[in-house]
Amino acid sequence: MTSPDDTDARTTGPASPTWTGMVFDGTWRAGRAGALDVTAPATGAVIATVGAASAEDVDHAVAAARKAQRDWAGLTYDQRASVFHRAASLLEADPDRILRWLVPESGSAMGKARFEVGLVASELRHAAALTTEPYGELLRSSRERLSLARRVPIGVVGVITPFNFPAILSMRSVAPALALGNAVVLKPDPRTPISGGLALAELLAEAGLPEGLLHVLPGGADVGEALVRHPHVPCLSFTGSTGAGRAISTAAAPLLKRLHLELGGNNALVVLPDADPEAAASAGAWGSFLHQGQICMTTGRHLVHSSLLEEYVARLTAKAEAIRVGDPTDPANALGPIIDERQRDKIHDIVTRTVAGGARATTGASFDGLFYRPTVLVDLAEDAPALTEEIFGPVAPVIGYDTVDEAVEIVNSSEYGLSVSLLTRDAFGALELAERVESGAVHINDQTVDDEAVAPFGGMKASGVGGRFGGKANIDTFTELQWITAQSRIQSYPF
Repeated sequence: MTSPDDTDARTTGPASPTWTGMVFDGTWRAGRAGALDVTAPATGAVIATVGAASAEDVDHAVAAARKAQRDWAGLTYDQRASVFHRAASLLEADPDRILRWLVPESGSAMGKARFEVGLVASELRHAAALTTEPYGELLRSSRERLSLARRVPIGVVGVITPFNFPAILSMRSVAPALALGNAVVLKPDPRTPISGGLALAELLAEAGLPEGLLHVLPGGADVGEALVRHPHVPCLSFTGSTGAGRAISTAAAPLLKRLHLELGGNNALVVLPDADPEAAASAGAWGSFLHQGQICMTTGRHLVHSSLLEEYVARLTAKAEAIRVGDPTDPANALGPIIDERQRDKIHDIVTRTVAGGARATTGASFDGLFYRPTVLVDLAEDAPALTEEIFGPVAPVIGYDTVDEAVEIVNSSEYGLSVSLLTRDAFGALELAERVESGAVHINDQTVDDEAVAPFGGMKASGVGGRFGGKANIDTFTELQWITAQSRIQSYPF
């Protein structure tokens, strides 16, 4: 439990942070597009003002990043690792340096925000460990020579991140990309530029990251477009909607950029006939309602065996009705606000169209300002919007099925393939079932929302393309493979 003073601090932050009105390029300076107000969705209050970047700022950042990257890549692995160890220690000693902004800025409830800050610290520790990994291998050759393959830095990595988990979704690309010898230009979502960028830059700068390696440019679509189209940004990491990912792919294709796109999801939680209904409903509620459902891995479809359907719906409805929704600076509130009116209206439109098509809401389907009540929908048609579209809100559509084959067919019918949950008393049987599921992640006896710094994360189909984030997969994602041969004398040829 926090004191009133602590809660107030998390609502407003320090009176005049170092980065007020600034962007970051190793030093704090004014953005060329002026300033950007940051608003708390729970209250509508302006909590900070940051610098607004322009396309010209992108050019400046990329030039500085290219110059700084060469020296950084030449450091020994332990010199690079020490920066990330120091950053993790600083954050672990004072998590409030991000919490005080993450809670009001993104509408994160206290528990979610603390968990997210812990993930950031884990990413920093793992980034330090990445520098110690082997970065090449000796290859066989039919000739008398040394043949090897090694991983080398790409150069400048562009990173574009969303509002929902702004700190971790930025750091999971920024930290490994830097650790592997690259420089980074980061464009956080303009609704969360502090916890998604500037507070992270402040942390890394204090930890000793050399100047010019990390650039944080809050701004609008013009800044993102300039980063995507920049000829000296050969690699781009984007987390966001599938529609935006497709647009980025089209824009980047002529430049033959390496794209790592982590996109949307319509994730299924499958309650198998032998599952415990109470435990399954608890997992389902967490999967659909955590952070107001504003997570790419949110449980968007609950597939429940017909023998358990009625009981599952009753238990899930009771859990939804018991959840407190309100200002996230109050630790008693489990859910905060939807990020803005546009997203709230999208959620409600999907719910309204689904109900108009014959579905029924057992609870929720209503809002007060930006606070949307946890919603459970039943009696849905196969083509109901709540089943076919990514809602990105606290909505749990529940349908029944009769056979496991039918459930697998429903799961795989979606264009998305990010995360699937299988709930059962037979974990080994579920392992076999997982082979039939088209999804980048399958969680047996857990819900769909999960991530770890050491695990490769990414989706199939419309949920993503390119490399994975996490674990040793980061090495493939943020480096290039180079083949080298060497022999003792110049090879002779008949010419």
